[in-house]
Amino acid sequence: MSPVVSDSGSLALIMAQLSFLAIGGINATLPEMQRQVVDVHHWMSAEQFASLYALAQAAPGPNMLVTTLVGWQVAGVAGAFAATIGICGPSCVLSYFVAAIWFRFRHATWRRVLQQALTPVTCGLVFAAAAFLAQATTHNVGTALVMLASTIVLLLTKVHPLVVLGVAAALGAGGLVS
Repeated sequence: MSPVVSDSGSLALIMAQLSFLAIGGINATLPEMQRQVVDVHHWMSAEQFASLYALAQAAPGPNMLVTTLVGWQVAGVAGAFAATIGICGPSCVLSYFVAAIWFRFRHATWRRVLQQALTPVTCGLVFAAAAFLAQATTHNVGTALVMLASTIVLLLTKVHPLVVLGVAAALGAGGLVS
């Protein structure tokens, strides 16, 4: 079996498993996705993974584009298709079959309890993704200060995120942060 076919199959299986963890969106799966493609399979470095994530966020479209880019990096076009189908397929099929039941029990106490219980799980998964990205992209004191300042500005003010991104990009382009 060729490495591309083998890697595509492995990638599809990993993404299929992650699709059930994507409570709150694809960002909730980032730490485990990174662990699988960087630490377990050694398909890329942590810096490459963070770069693909940044590229996916900069591109218009859904957040799940990072999955397609990871697949492309691992096994070209076959990997891109495998990763995309792997991340979308299982959760779409599950959603299709569960939707009618979920609607039927929309007033049930257990449903409200379940939704309330999933909120902190989702927050934890998204926070873990943010912590992973901060760790993967903070290489020195300069980048740590930019990350800390950006976080504070975004949390405490109403400054548009693109302004913060633009300032950080200007600092990097000016050679003040590398």
